[in-house]
Amino acid sequence: MSLSVALIANPTAGSASRRKVELAARLLREGGREVDLLYTQKRGDAERLSREAAMRPASLVMAAGGDGTFNEVANGLAGTDVPMALLPMGTTNVLAKEFSIPEDAKGAVEAALRGSARTVSLGKIEWEGQWRYFCFVTGMGFDSEAVYRARGNPLMKISGKATHILCGFKILAGWSPPVLSVTADGRQYEGYSVIVCNAAKYAGHMKVAPDASMLEPPLYMFLMHGRRRVDILRYVFGVLAGRNTKYRDVTYEKVESVRVEGAARIQADGDYLGKVPAVITADAARIRLVY
Repeated sequence: MSLSVALIANPTAGSASRRKVELAARLLREGGREVDLLYTQKRGDAERLSREAAMRPASLVMAAGGDGTFNEVANGLAGTDVPMALLPMGTTNVLAKEFSIPEDAKGAVEAALRGSARTVSLGKIEWEGQWRYFCFVTGMGFDSEAVYRARGNPLMKISGKATHILCGFKILAGWSPPVLSVTADGRQYEGYSVIVCNAAKYAGHMKVAPDASMLEPPLYMFLMHGRRRVDILRYVFGVLAGRNTKYRDVTYEKVESVRVEGAARIQADGDYLGKVPAVITADAARIRLVY
């Protein structure tokens, strides 16, 4: 196999610039790789381009963008032997933080060229007759509502993180959620927001599920039973302080399968998907990630 790299870049991701992508391409070429630089134009392009690269095949696919781009490339490469590397250019870059991949072009390229390809597991979510793999998280409730309301907000072009925080405060002002019915590995629960994690990191360096790891198939469920606004604030501060899993009004446990029913929106890896009911399963597919 030739030492070829398909560099798939989202030019609209956060602080992304063509200059950063082109610098990465130059560094890859200086490292002895042939580079096919491919820019996306719309949602779904990164998944399609990575699937096509795997069929050629490329020796490596490097995803340049944010977590949405990383998710698409992971979906395109799932189940193949073609490894994936990351050039972080998004707002939070959770997947890159999970594996301590540098956010500067030089550091990311060095990680891609000198790192090892390790097998990591993906989760799978099914909803409304559709399905998708996710890398690090899926959520239904407060966080998914914030993701939904941030879509199309002009502030996203300036700061995605600030936009989500602002949307969160607006949601909190009128927060009165319906109850969700949750079945986790056959056990029945009720709650008002649920986050299912395939990785420890969440929304940056925060950890909702500190025991979760993409290197191990099981998922971790964090189910919030409180419905008051003060409960949401307490959960948020609990995450920041590393105490959230110890609260009496949460269910935190390792799971293989989760079904959520009720009225809530769904987010996966920070992108809005649709509405529940939804089924989430562990170890749905695997990719080889270089870091």
